[in-house]
Amino acid sequence: MFISNAFAAPAAASPQDAIMSFLPLVVIAILFFFMIIRPQMKRAKDQRSMLEALQKGDEIITSGGQVGKVVKVGDNFVSLEIAPNVVTHVQKATVQTLLPKGTIKDL
Repeated sequence: MFISNAFAAPAAASPQDAIMSFLPLVVIAILFFFMIIRPQMKRAKDQRSMLEALQKGDEIITSGGQVGKVVKVGDNFVSLEIAPNVVTHVQKATVQTLLPKGTIKDL
């Protein structure tokens, strides 16, 4: 009465069941790679190539919102003309977008 019945342990899971229970994690990891990591790597590569191709006369927008024309390009800094005879120096990494030629005149 005070002692409960002892039952045998269930049979161990077969190796095929273990693989099938692990399969959803593998599928989620693959989806995560193709939907999040791979597009981010492509954007970073495009940004790097845009910064390397930056040259005098290009019109850009910085991450701070400054719009201007590139006057001088250095290794780490870019001189940006934001108004006639007004030049600022910004870090190259803050360049966010390369604008088509003539965009500043339309603003």
